[in-house]
Amino acid sequence: MNFWDFNSFILNVNIMILFQSKKRSLILCALLAGFCASAQIQDSLQQNKQEQEDNVKYPILQIKGLFQARYLVGMAKDVDVNGLHHADGSGTSNNFMLKYMRIQVRAQISKRTEVVALANLADFKNDPKSRVLENAYLKYTFNPKLAFTVGQFRPWFGIEETYPIDIIKSLDWSNQYTEFGKLGWTSFQIGLSATGQLQLGQIPFQYAVSVVNGNGKNQVNDNDNGKQYSTRLLFGLSKKYNFNVGLNGGIGEVFSKKVYAVGIDLSSLIKFDPKWSLDMQLEAKQATNHVLYNSVVPELRPTNPDEYLIRGAYFLPNVRYEINHKNLSAFELSCRYEYLDTNFRLNSNPRQTITPMFGLEFLKNYGARIQLGVQFDRYKHQVENTSQYNNNLFIVQVQSRF
Repeated sequence: MNFWDFNSFILNVNIMILFQSKKRSLILCALLAGFCASAQIQDSLQQNKQEQEDNVKYPILQIKGLFQARYLVGMAKDVDVNGLHHADGSGTSNNFMLKYMRIQVRAQISKRTEVVALANLADFKNDPKSRVLENAYLKYTFNPKLAFTVGQFRPWFGIEETYPIDIIKSLDWSNQYTEFGKLGWTSFQIGLSATGQLQLGQIPFQYAVSVVNGNGKNQVNDNDNGKQYSTRLLFGLSKKYNFNVGLNGGIGEVFSKKVYAVGIDLSSLIKFDPKWSLDMQLEAKQATNHVLYNSVVPELRPTNPDEYLIRGAYFLPNVRYEINHKNLSAFELSCRYEYLDTNFRLNSNPRQTITPMFGLEFLKNYGARIQLGVQFDRYKHQVENTSQYNNNLFIVQVQSRF
């Protein structure tokens, strides 16, 4: 290699090194520019999101309502439409009834705070002092894992507390729900509750912890110094079949006596295809029947209120077919079986109720619905001139949500 060839070789090498160095610099500059642009886009998105949240004007008001009416026909001799036996045959065997005329107002007063009021105007037909007003609470949500509710609300103690009456799959709440409401565990109560949802590994989990007076809604004061504490734990065990298991437990003190309640519930929603589905609920509960215990004169009742125990269970399957016609959205067929014994230790007289129902849904999400059904009640021992008497009740029910 001569002198000129060598110099030419050296010059080519330097040019390649310089080109590669510039290439790396260009790539590095491009990456930095992309990173800066991405950061600016993220900051811009977050800023836009924050601006949207800041531009929301509170309070945000939402008004909803429910109308529900019934026509009842008693098909058992000498038993009126409320299930009360009349030995003299004086009871009313058919009746038009206004069950609900509800108005709900929900006010979102900040990003985390909402106030809800729910009133049933149909309860003016009775003594409105301890009726009419149903929900009246404030809810503050820290995040999906923790929210506090204070006021008058339905503490979670089973499946039926988690949805409103207007989407129920049967005629009405179960018999055990009504009885446990009288005991202060379900229905509308005054107190404080903490709720939330999170993931336990792959399992969706919801919880509720509540403390309430336990003497029902619209009360001026608690009727004693005791409180009732309850917990609900809900585990989503199968996403495919929407299979959930709920565990419920509670302890409390009523007129200086210890009381308790326990329960378990299973629910599932199986979708066979886009039109056919099967919804199933199974629930069982047991508790101290302190209302019955305190109704006995002190000289005759035992010292332990757990001698008076209530036990109940029900199973509710519901088949639904989506029609999606302009005048008919879907039809449903359900049949609920219930077992309830309000004093199974000392004076057992179980009540068994079967309620087949057929429903036509004219507007989606139960916006308009007609239901027809029959409620069959059977007691182990019939007692004249009381509601513990066999009965067959035919029902036509119409409702509209708005």
